[in-house]
Amino acid sequence: MPSHVFADRPAPQPPERGAVDALISQTRRLRGDVDAVRRDAAVEDDDPQGRWQRALCDLAVHHLDDLGTHLGQLKEGLPDEAVEAFEDELAAHEADHAQRTGSLLSRVGSAEWNLLTDEVSWSDELYRILGRSPDSGPMSLDELPSMVFAEDQSLLTALVTDCLVDGRPIDGEFRMVRADGRVRTVHMMGEPVLDADGSTASMWAVLRDVSELRRSQRAVRESRDSLQRRQHFAQTEHRLAVELQEAVLPPWRGPLQFPLDGPTAMDVSAHYLPSTNSALIGGDWYDASQLPGGDSLLSVGDLTGHGVTATSTMAMLLGALRGMAVAGIRPGPLMAHLNHLLETSAQPALGSAVCCRYDPAGRTLSWAQAGHPAPMLFRNGTGRALTPPAGVLLGASSTATYEQAEVQLLPGDLLVLHTDGLTRTRACADGDMDRLLALGPRFAGTRDAQECVRTVVEEFGEDDREHDACVMVARIGA
Repeated sequence: MPSHVFADRPAPQPPERGAVDALISQTRRLRGDVDAVRRDAAVEDDDPQGRWQRALCDLAVHHLDDLGTHLGQLKEGLPDEAVEAFEDELAAHEADHAQRTGSLLSRVGSAEWNLLTDEVSWSDELYRILGRSPDSGPMSLDELPSMVFAEDQSLLTALVTDCLVDGRPIDGEFRMVRADGRVRTVHMMGEPVLDADGSTASMWAVLRDVSELRRSQRAVRESRDSLQRRQHFAQTEHRLAVELQEAVLPPWRGPLQFPLDGPTAMDVSAHYLPSTNSALIGGDWYDASQLPGGDSLLSVGDLTGHGVTATSTMAMLLGALRGMAVAGIRPGPLMAHLNHLLETSAQPALGSAVCCRYDPAGRTLSWAQAGHPAPMLFRNGTGRALTPPAGVLLGASSTATYEQAEVQLLPGDLLVLHTDGLTRTRACADGDMDRLLALGPRFAGTRDAQECVRTVVEEFGEDDREHDACVMVARIGA
């Protein structure tokens, strides 16, 4: 007995990416139209063609609901940090899919099992879906479970039993193993056909190969799970980096006067400016402390990299700098020791730094630098960069030497130390030192170092910086 309706035709190719909102609207309208046709269809018990048409409408509504869900996910999109990786994964998946199936969409087949005559009718497409030769003929309901995964056989048996015994519609999904060994996931929908006395005369079904759809859904789900794991790891690393940075940087907030017990010889204030993307915690530091004998130590620096690795290396380097300074090592030799420490570290990195030692008795500043912007000296409202002594980046060369320079300071002089992230922005990759020098007249009208730092932050705080930055201001007292 031939089947009344065969759903042999492959589904149309998907539309190109583009107006997702328009596609969502079209899908909703189409879903409503199909649902209206399904509701309005008057199906008599002896109208097999009507039953097949209603079944196909049910199947269409089911798939339109799936399509609406996927288009909604497409509209929401992925976070920026996952888009490139997901697109690569999706492209590889689609290429493999196209190679194996020649189509990005599955196909639909149909079947009918007549319980009175034992006749079975399969559409040509169902033979292709299940990889069975038409010469072998269709399979009976008793034979069909032999193609089903052992774990899914009980599901198919329950669906068929409920349909034949209780007259319930079939709507389920199971995995089938083709003759060539390939596994296909099949979604089955159908209903019993009753005779005049209400007994089940036959059972029809529409079977859709949803293997590629489920594979795509798994790819999306696995990508989402992977993304969530990466986001969790990134959030944890960011929190640890922030906590480590806060533990290492000086605990003082606001102005600091040196010496700590006596007339103020130097007024110091500093500030940390995060990058525009505050998730990137780098290895920038600033430090100021009083040394034995009354001298003061000022330093700022910057390490390559971000996250826990950069902040942990910064902690190691800053701890070594403080220890050597307290031990009386002068800025030039101190830089050489830091270079050796970083060059032999288990976590190789490059760093820049400037280290200053101020003698309040002679108002003499001794300093050295390692590939770092020179301190800016502002006097009477006019600024200039100090001439830097020789010194290369920390960790760049095991034989590097670092010279030391001295400069005589006057009461009221202002020193500005900063990392290169302060003046370097996406719009000006080489740094805009003129903007910093132009703050000289404003510095001249300030009362203390903290107000000078506030002026710098007002000027540079809203810049679109790729990297974090530090700025330190020291005002020489009378």
